[in-house]
Amino acid sequence: MSEETRRILLVEDEKAIRDAVVAYLERERYSVVAVGDGQEAIDEFARQEFSLVILDLMLPKVQGDAVCRSIRERSDVPLIMLTAKSEVEDRIIGLEMGADDYLVKPFSPRELMARVRALLRRSSISTETSGEQMEFGRLHIDIPGHKVSVSGTEVELTTSEFKLLVTLATSPGRVFSRMELVEKVLGYDFEGYERTIDSHMKNLRAKIGDDSRHPIWLYTVHGVGYRFETSSGQR
Repeated sequence: MSEETRRILLVEDEKAIRDAVVAYLERERYSVVAVGDGQEAIDEFARQEFSLVILDLMLPKVQGDAVCRSIRERSDVPLIMLTAKSEVEDRIIGLEMGADDYLVKPFSPRELMARVRALLRRSSISTETSGEQMEFGRLHIDIPGHKVSVSGTEVELTTSEFKLLVTLATSPGRVFSRMELVEKVLGYDFEGYERTIDSHMKNLRAKIGDDSRHPIWLYTVHGVGYRFETSSGQR
């Protein structure tokens, strides 16, 4: 889809918020399908293709966490979660469900638009790298195809998880701070977002089978951030 025709699924039960967000999205020339409950969201997602999902956590009929899990079972589409819960742990739980980003209510529609643009930009532009295919023993990364496989089995990664893996893998041995990864993976700097990288890393490790206690590729540098190593993965 072109920038003008990208279709966004908005799932929000509060009509005033829904109408305001639709107005902003349409002003940016996106096509919007807006629904007010979780079951409608699941039905619409099964019915047509979307470039991005904006999902409220608290919904009637089917809660947002269940909708998120349903979407992640079939797609790695970029997903922004809206939540009224401001506690860090509540937000981290949303990321661990598979959300790429989150926004706490009340939020500025302009900030939401910035998040939408950043996520869509990351999902459509290939990561800068000297090679399109990367092999690290059992780990294969196909950058233009946005695919990752381990021992020949494809692994479904979200946009943020894929960008995190590629960012680290293109600079083996280099230690990235959490803030550097926030800027490279999320596309913007925001106070307190370092914890989001930990959540994405936890999900990424689980999906590629990399135990943090005995890592093959993804190493934690305590007090700093993370690095990617190639030697163990080649064995």
